[in-house]
Amino acid sequence: MLRIVLALVMLAGLGTAQTTIRLGTLAPRNSKWHKLLLEMGDKWKEASGGAVLLKVYPGGEQGDEPEMVQKMRVKALQAVAISGAGLSGIDGSASALQVPLMYDSWEELDYVRDRIAARLEKRLADRGYIVLNWGDTGWVHFFSKKPAMTPDDFRRLKVCVLQGDATTFELYKQNGFQPVSLAATDILTGLQTGLIDAFQAPPAVALGSQWFGGAKNMLAVNFAPLTGATLISRDAWEKLPPKTRAQLLEISHVFGPQIRDEIHKLEDSSIKLMQGFGLNVVNADPKAVAEWRSLIEVKLWPALRAGMGADLFDQVKRYRDEYRRAHAAPKTAAPARTKKK
Repeated sequence: MLRIVLALVMLAGLGTAQTTIRLGTLAPRNSKWHKLLLEMGDKWKEASGGAVLLKVYPGGEQGDEPEMVQKMRVKALQAVAISGAGLSGIDGSASALQVPLMYDSWEELDYVRDRIAARLEKRLADRGYIVLNWGDTGWVHFFSKKPAMTPDDFRRLKVCVLQGDATTFELYKQNGFQPVSLAATDILTGLQTGLIDAFQAPPAVALGSQWFGGAKNMLAVNFAPLTGATLISRDAWEKLPPKTRAQLLEISHVFGPQIRDEIHKLEDSSIKLMQGFGLNVVNADPKAVAEWRSLIEVKLWPALRAGMGADLFDQVKRYRDEYRRAHAAPKTAAPARTKKK
């Protein structure tokens, strides 16, 4: 009898020692991003000796990003892998990584992110979220039902703004656009019913979600990098033993660059694949690009600077300029002039 009691006590102890972390994401099921999250979960399980299990809910199964963040607050989820749009809903400082027309390359973004990550992570930690790793989802492009190139072209369209992104909604409205607030999970229906005529997303997202099927014109302008991060609630994180936290964080940091690299590779292949299904790539002429740059830098940047804090915005721009100076192509010497005889 005593042996049975001892066995039951041991089994009960094993049960309480196991922790399941429920993670929600919009990453489509079986996408590379989803598979890497699953692989990260396998490494967590191995490193913790089976004490920590990561259960991933892909494809918006747990709702759109604001809904998933809310589920973290009520402990229905313990973690999320979300885009910068969702991050900005938690703390506006995250928008520093995706200022429109601020960055020209992933290298520029990485240079800036490496230098401000600690600052952003502290802001998020103060709100109850621990950053496990940083990710990217691609360069944001406009997709529309009919070809459009200039700001005025898009002002005539009903443009989707992700639900919860009040800053972008107001900026669109103030500058003559027709924003329509929708959950990411409702974009395809919105296109089919005529509720919206256009949306902004990275090509891999437009392909994976099949949104491009309802808006088969893509403006070939890299407006902004859509970043992302994997977060865990500080409450759930601090319940894990310190040694386990250190192991999981190390594993998560390794997977961050892997996720980013895979997403970067998907950009061109996603566009080519969509072209095979009828996507029309609209190449902006220099005049249109100049119009977008004027609108964004003159009217949007001051508002974004005020929203995230002038100090942070200026720091981002300073680091970006620092990168550009260090990587500027060397000027070639002018050919020597021969004297006339």
